[in-house]
Amino acid sequence: MYLTITNLHSNYSALEYTYTILDSDATSNLQLQHYLGEYGDFTCAALAKDSTEGINSILKFSPDVVFINLNENAQEYFQMVMELHQYVSNLPVIIGISKSKNYAYDAIKNGFFDYWLMPYNEFDIRKSLLRLKKQVPAKAEPDTLCLKSYSDFQYINTNDILYLQADNNATEFVMKDGTINNAFKTLKSFENQLPKNFVRIHQSYIVNTDYISRISYGKSICTLKHNKMQLPFSKSYRSNIDGLKTILSKNTISSLN
Repeated sequence: MYLTITNLHSNYSALEYTYTILDSDATSNLQLQHYLGEYGDFTCAALAKDSTEGINSILKFSPDVVFINLNENAQEYFQMVMELHQYVSNLPVIIGISKSKNYAYDAIKNGFFDYWLMPYNEFDIRKSLLRLKKQVPAKAEPDTLCLKSYSDFQYINTNDILYLQADNNATEFVMKDGTINNAFKTLKSFENQLPKNFVRIHQSYIVNTDYISRISYGKSICTLKHNKMQLPFSKSYRSNIDGLKTILSKNTISSLN
C-alpha cells in the first residue's frame, strides 16, 4: 500500500506558498525566515547553501517562491536559473537578495520577480509579498489522502486524522473515530507531504495540531482534545514545539502577565 495526497473537493483547506532559500549565510537565512514567518501563508520547503543544492531542492520540492542570496557566486546562480528551464515548464517566482544593486540588471534579465536589498526593509518586503499574492495565485493545500493498494483505493480526509505513528517501516494513521489506517512507507516520507497543520514532534509521531489542547514542557507531552490522549515530544523536535506554541498563541486570550 502506498499513499498520495490529492485535492478532491472544491472546499479547499488553507491556501499557502512554499519557499526555498538559497543562501550560505546562516544569519541572513534566519532573518529572512523570521520576516516570512510574520505571514502565516508562507512555509519553508527547503534550505540550500549553493546552486547545486539549490537546483536539487527546487526540482525535489517544487516551491512556489525561491529566494537567492546573490552576494556570493551570483553568476553561478544566474546560470542555475537558466538551467532550470531544461527541467521545468514553469519556473517558481524568484526573488534576488543582495547588499548592493550590482546584480539588479542581471536579475531582471533572468526573469526575477523582485530584488531585495540588505539590510532588509520590512515595508519593502511587505509590499513585494502583497504584490506576489496579487499576481501569483496560491496553491490550495491538499485535504484528502488516497491510500492505494493494487486496485483498491481508500480516501481519507486529513481533517479526520489525529496523528501518525511510526510502526517499523510502516505508518499508522490514527483517526478521530478510533480507526487506524496503515501505509507501508516510513513516517519521514510524510513530513513534507501533509498540510502545514501536521507537525513532527517525535521520532515516532506527527500530530494534527488542530487537535492539540495542551503543551507540557515539564513532562514533554502534548495533550489532544480528543479523549485527552497524550503524545510525547522529544528534544530533537523542540523547535517544532516552540513554533507550534507561537502559532497556537496568536489566536488565544492569555492569562499571563
